[in-house]
Amino acid sequence: MSVSPFDHPFLSGLLGDEEIAAYFSANVDVRSMLAFEAALAKAEAQHGVIPQAAAERIAEVCASFEPDLQSLKTATAADGVVVPGLVRQLREAIDEEAGSYVHFGATSQDVIDTSLMLRLKAATFILSGRLFAVSSALTKLDERFGSNRLMGHTRMQAAIPIAVSDRLRAWRHPLDQYRDRLTQESFPLQFGGAAGTLEKFGRQAAEIRSSLAQALGLTDEPQWQSQRAGIAELAGLLSMISGSLGKIGQDIALLAQAGGEIELAGGGGSSAMPHKQNPVSAETLVTLARFNAVQLSGVHHSLVHEQERSGAAWTLEWLLLPPMVVATAASLRHTLQLVGSIERLGTIPA
Repeated sequence: MSVSPFDHPFLSGLLGDEEIAAYFSANVDVRSMLAFEAALAKAEAQHGVIPQAAAERIAEVCASFEPDLQSLKTATAADGVVVPGLVRQLREAIDEEAGSYVHFGATSQDVIDTSLMLRLKAATFILSGRLFAVSSALTKLDERFGSNRLMGHTRMQAAIPIAVSDRLRAWRHPLDQYRDRLTQESFPLQFGGAAGTLEKFGRQAAEIRSSLAQALGLTDEPQWQSQRAGIAELAGLLSMISGSLGKIGQDIALLAQAGGEIELAGGGGSSAMPHKQNPVSAETLVTLARFNAVQLSGVHHSLVHEQERSGAAWTLEWLLLPPMVVATAASLRHTLQLVGSIERLGTIPA
């Protein structure tokens, strides 16, 4: 049982997305945090901050280390973040001399935010690919039915006839723009130390941060621990993607309701009316669009960080952003399925 429909035993079949949800699992999160610790040690050794042998030992252990998750759960309840407990376990797994260099000069937020960036970078690559697939499917639909006619509607009333191509163009155009934006999205390293000043590294701070960013495949930016506009912008893009897909779902549901201008293969069954084929995917797209729109308000609330770090605003992001990513992925999955189920769109002009 789960309180979240995105990983619920059966609701996840409708609303979840296993491929994307995996990036928000404890296992992948921990592996990304360990990747940060290993890369940090190597960057520090490269610049003579810690011994090379210690960095090699830290990287060796991080590559195969499996933490005690139950202990991490207990520690997180006490500390508010998982990193102190994880670092304690990691140091115990390394010999005492090398273990003292683990996490040197870093803070919990560096580890957690960098892990998030690594996972978001991978997840958005998948989302970008799905946007391309949906756009391609709409192009193929245009090739099949673009010259057919639809009754155009304005303010829910019949207006004038339009071509199917006109409707499909309105569906496809924003998706291509979103894909361009996703591929240009920046995923920065978070590395600021205790208060964002990297005080333990002196004049070497910028060079070490640059080396660490390069090693992790992230962009090098000054600390952004209390400036979360990048998170809010990504959340806004996710909401726009699901919103435009929701518009497609709403249009198809209305076409199916009116009948005559669309034929869909399959559909959802009814326990009371076996003759029905409910437009489940179309309805789900509307639901997910509205869900993300609601979450976006909360992400904007999380922009308000007091002073150099906020526990409250930061934790709010953890509640809101992962479901938004999964909802967007599910929206793309449903759209591809829905577009693929269209057997006829519009009517052949006389």
